[in-house]
Amino acid sequence: MPNDRFLKACRKEAVDTTPIWLMRQAGRFLPEYRALRARHGFLEVCKTPELAVRATLQPVLRLGVDAAILFSDILILVEAMGVPLEFREHQGPVLGGGVKDLRDVAALRAPDPTADMGFTLEAIRILRRELSGQVPLIGFCGLPFTLACYVVEGGKSKDFKKLRALMREAPQVYAALMDKLTAAVGDYAGAQLDAGAQAIQLFDTWAGVLEPAEYEASVLPYTERVASALRGRGAPVIHFTQDCRRLLPHLRRLPVDVLSIDWRVGLDEAAQAVGPGFVLQGNLDPETLLKSVPEVEAAAAEVMRRGRAAGGHIFNLGHGILPATDPQTAAALVEAVHRLGRGS
Repeated sequence: MPNDRFLKACRKEAVDTTPIWLMRQAGRFLPEYRALRARHGFLEVCKTPELAVRATLQPVLRLGVDAAILFSDILILVEAMGVPLEFREHQGPVLGGGVKDLRDVAALRAPDPTADMGFTLEAIRILRRELSGQVPLIGFCGLPFTLACYVVEGGKSKDFKKLRALMREAPQVYAALMDKLTAAVGDYAGAQLDAGAQAIQLFDTWAGVLEPAEYEASVLPYTERVASALRGRGAPVIHFTQDCRRLLPHLRRLPVDVLSIDWRVGLDEAAQAVGPGFVLQGNLDPETLLKSVPEVEAAAAEVMRRGRAAGGHIFNLGHGILPATDPQTAAALVEAVHRLGRGS
């Protein structure tokens, strides 16, 4: 029997229990993933449909989660735009170049999802066949601001000084970059839905570094454009921003179905800030999964208690699962949420 409680929860329909999936559930905490990566590089897994399918299915088979999320990376898109990309051990993504002026923006390609990222679309098609309705499949993209952070900084950053300087000192360059990224994100996310993704999660991980006024003026309009284009496609749209507390009054304007909330703000507080129109997703602190199972269960119960204040609740972590997590503890969390969520 198909498990569609995740999609039902996104649509505010009645569910038999609280659905749960985990951000970065396909990844380094699973021994079978580490075995896969011992033979294949990260980008190789992302770009080889059969390998991406295997990584995507691993947590579904082991944990009993209510949704699969495509194994990929948000920076696949900017690489397709012509930005050199590599992943270095213990350092993360390293991007070549760095956008500084309008000439750099003009040099970025407008990628064709089928021609340039067809491996992602093929993985989605294979996954839909492999899953056979067992659980829904979530696709994902980075939103323009977070992608701009990487493109301008050339990799990770604590404060994104280069990008924030570009916003202040060269607003025309920033606007041109965001326009180009917005079009590319909309096309890529739409292509994932066309290929068979049943929901789409939009990651604006680094938007929380901004002051609310900065976010409203310089980020929100582009995010609204992406979300509006996808909202009419019939699949649930999920938005995630880390450090979102200060931005919640602006996030309530987004045309999305689900707001994924980081662990730093209670779901009851978030629900009060955004109103009853949204389903909330989250938001267990990922470090909680490093504790004992009874402690994990108690923390999950508290998250679910707070989540009852929202228009609906999908259980998740407040950010990605940590590599040191014991898979048995993650499986215990899934079982506890399903048990506690029945009849709630």
